[in-house]
Amino acid sequence: MNSDTNKGWYLCLSCDYIYKPEEGDVEGGIEPGTPFSNIPDDWVCPVCGARKSDFMPYQAE
Repeated sequence: MNSDTNKGWYLCLSCDYIYKPEEGDVEGGIEPGTPFSNIPDDWVCPVCGARKSDFMPYQAE
């Protein structure tokens, strides 16, 4: 998938939270500008606590 299509966003399959690299997850220790692929494997969804492996690339409609 082309990053232009999804802007590098990833969707949590458990709660529909969208990780946006431009925002990061500051409270979770992820600085803005961090690509999803550079997030540590032990990071969890800030909304529901799902694992990083429970995310998939987000496709805008």
